[in-house]
Amino acid sequence: MRFNRMLLSATLVIVALVIQVSVLARLHLPGAVPDLLLLTVLGLALVYGHVGGALVGFGAGLLADLAPPADHAAGRYALVLCVIGYLAGLAKPENGQLKSATGPMAVVVAASIGSTLLYAGVGALVGDTAARHVGLGGLLFTAALYDLLLAPFVVPGIMALARRAENDPLADTGGPGKSTDVAAGWISSGTGLRIGSQRGGLRVKAARARMARAGRIKGVKRL
Repeated sequence: MRFNRMLLSATLVIVALVIQVSVLARLHLPGAVPDLLLLTVLGLALVYGHVGGALVGFGAGLLADLAPPADHAAGRYALVLCVIGYLAGLAKPENGQLKSATGPMAVVVAASIGSTLLYAGVGALVGDTAARHVGLGGLLFTAALYDLLLAPFVVPGIMALARRAENDPLADTGGPGKSTDVAAGWISSGTGLRIGSQRGGLRVKAARARMARAGRIKGVKRL
């Protein structure tokens, strides 16, 4: 991943994790907790693709595993978000532009349900049966509902920031010919004159001067 991608991704993930732990986790909503970190990974994956989505998901999940008050084995949520980021990146539009909001909303619902199931499945493998006592059906419904309600306020903004970071104004995308055209455009816009018309004007003035000189010579010979 390029430096601007890593910097933006790290910043967004840290901000989302802080809000997740300090605000959303303390709302005491029934069922699941709105997963702002998941939505951040989804927004970045829809722009960066499956490889970038997997890397961002793994880093975000690992931070969530290590951040207090985490009460599960380290690496568990990193695995979940890595898989979800990879799968969400496969839904990246080919031209980078979304035709409608139906696709991203479907990705959010599928990711919410998939991450909950995958998290519970990994927990069952390591002996964590908390999902059974809470009720897996209620967790799936509330996780999808909360994330779907929060997604319109998060995912489009994350995608817009990621696309803006991709358009680096310092990137050298033009060759020598393009640089020459740009320089010529700056010169012509700065002086208010066109180089071609300026040369044509000089040629016309030189021709008029020669004609006037020839007329004066003929007049002298006649006298």
